[in-house]
Amino acid sequence: MRLSVPPGRAGRLWLRRRLAVLRHGLAVLDRKLRILRQERDRLALDATRTGREWEAACRAADAWSLRAALLGGRRVIRLADDGRLAEVRVDWVDAMGTSYPGRTSFQAPEEPGPSTPLPLTAALVPTRDAYGTALRAAVEHAAAKEAERIVSAQEEATSRLIRALRDHILPGVETALTEVELSLDEMERADGARVRRAIASREPRQQ
Repeated sequence: MRLSVPPGRAGRLWLRRRLAVLRHGLAVLDRKLRILRQERDRLALDATRTGREWEAACRAADAWSLRAALLGGRRVIRLADDGRLAEVRVDWVDAMGTSYPGRTSFQAPEEPGPSTPLPLTAALVPTRDAYGTALRAAVEHAAAKEAERIVSAQEEATSRLIRALRDHILPGVETALTEVELSLDEMERADGARVRRAIASREPRQQ
């Protein structure tokens, strides 16, 4: 990309300011990248942990579901579904201008009221609780994985921007500044030589 540089000393001042802004911007981006990498590492560990907890909770729920089915049949499990829904909330957090899922809250369906018939088998209550635990673990894992994905994508985008600035934009500005400074130095030397010649031509000749 060819820079449109103002002529003369104004161009040198313009390039120096542009170079200072670029270097400051790179320093800020480097700091942002370090923070994003640290956060991505933390989120990756969190996603791994929540993934293990979700798998364990699913195994426990499947085991209780099998017990309930063995004691009362699959029809008992279908009859126990009263259509009540859980409530989920996800709070978003921010790191260096990047928003991603943070803390989650899970509200299981309300407990059955006193008018609700008793379970057809004693295994239904722990089965319901086990599936509630599995659902809560699934919500936490989904939020952790999405947070890791968002921060990883932002980290990669920041890395690309740094490479573009450092490998292409910055060298172009530095080269343009060097050329302008060399040109100004030549002009100043030429002007100095003309001034010296003019002074020498006005001095009285030796008799």
